[in-house]
Amino acid sequence: MFNKNDKKTEFKKTQEKRDKEFEERVIEVDRVCRTVKGGKRMRFRALVAVGDKNGKVGIGIGKAQEVMPAVQKAVTTAKNNMIQVPIVNDTIPHEIKLFYGGAKIILLPAKTGTSVIAGSSIRPIVELAGIKNILSKVLGSSNKINNAKATIIAFKNLRKSNNVENSYRLNKVTTVEKGKSNENKRAETNKKK
Repeated sequence: MFNKNDKKTEFKKTQEKRDKEFEERVIEVDRVCRTVKGGKRMRFRALVAVGDKNGKVGIGIGKAQEVMPAVQKAVTTAKNNMIQVPIVNDTIPHEIKLFYGGAKIILLPAKTGTSVIAGSSIRPIVELAGIKNILSKVLGSSNKINNAKATIIAFKNLRKSNNVENSYRLNKVTTVEKGKSNENKRAETNKKK
């Protein structure tokens, strides 16, 4: 018969395996204030990237009254919002330009040996995705949350194909309004016509 201690240790071991499966990086921790009747209420907001360095990556945002609970909430959110990134020869399959809110990012495939050339909010996401060679540029906004979200959306829009030129335009510019995808915008414009 199993006793309770055996079940607890077994649960802890499986939980440790799951935790070791993904690596976490804190991109940003901010102190945010909200004005209420009695004064100001301070909280912390954390932006965290989680990935397995094998094509799966996600980001999450968490808020709490202390830093550690905010980071834990962000990690939970990131693990629930994981995406699969297509990787070809340790880089992305094609170039992509993306506008998200005020953020404008450009991701370019790079030759072997180039390494990761990326800014502060793109670098941890790219490294946790397992991409070893990439060129990137952040234009427009310096807001780390918008840049991180733009990177994730850009990874979602990547196409994995042997002949990329036939299936996808290399210099495609994708514009995403906050809360709206390209499909939703097309549907709205078709309704107006």
